[in-house]
Amino acid sequence: MRRYAIHAADGHPVAATAFDHPQPRAVVVVAGATAVPQRFYERFAQALQACGYEVHTLDYRGIGRSAPASLRGYQVDYLDWARQDLAAVIRHTQRASLPLYLVGHSYGGHALGLLPPDCRVDAMYAFGVGAGWHGWMPPAERRKVWLMWNVVGPLLTPLYGYLPFKLLGMGEDLPLGVYRQWRRWCAYPNYFFGDPQTRHALDGFARRAIPIAVANATDDLWAMPRSRDAFVAGYTSAQLARIDLDPAAHGLRGIGHIGYFRENAAVLWPQVAAWFGQLQGDVYASNAPLRT
Repeated sequence: MRRYAIHAADGHPVAATAFDHPQPRAVVVVAGATAVPQRFYERFAQALQACGYEVHTLDYRGIGRSAPASLRGYQVDYLDWARQDLAAVIRHTQRASLPLYLVGHSYGGHALGLLPPDCRVDAMYAFGVGAGWHGWMPPAERRKVWLMWNVVGPLLTPLYGYLPFKLLGMGEDLPLGVYRQWRRWCAYPNYFFGDPQTRHALDGFARRAIPIAVANATDDLWAMPRSRDAFVAGYTSAQLARIDLDPAAHGLRGIGHIGYFRENAAVLWPQVAAWFGQLQGDVYASNAPLRT
């Protein structure tokens, strides 16, 4: 494990970690979820590393090791987590001789379509990607989310100058700009595809004509399979594989929205390595049709 720092195109520093391999079969970049620091993905990265992959993780600006001393007054554009921070890591790691794969978690699965055209990604496997709209959630979760957007957030953000997610036990604290954009996008059934302020940044979704697998747990209350389907419709040119994960079928009591990368869900991880391996065996070696 090797920590490093690079600068995005706009000059902002990005903290990243490399899990090197002496003879990697491919490079994998892990794009994390909103408010989740890169250290959460360390065990997963080590598991892929053991399968022969060179793996890189990162903290988006304002999160983890990429956060300033204080988030009060810190200006962040949520879209730039992909367009600037993730893009910087992909540019740093992409090589002509190796495929580059993306593993996305929630926002990380959104980020692929937001990347600049020069950021080559050959395939993506994502967990917990959804549209974010409360209407896709079960009734009890809808009420919780409604309270967060309409009561808790509006009360706490003026006091702190950011959303104190740590106080709520929901992850890393969020910069104010990220909170406000996230809240606005979640008002639309198809997330930021329905937001007139965001449409200028969404052309990249149609350009990603690559294999994409998106796995959602049936107990992921924030990203139910129907929420996933509403969002991934934006990847109009991709070869999409939609996977519904029943926790019990994998010997798990539950997965939820965050649990895909917890150590007790490691039973899911070999499927990711196997899927990427299949791509290299079929698509890159023989141009045979993708099997999913």
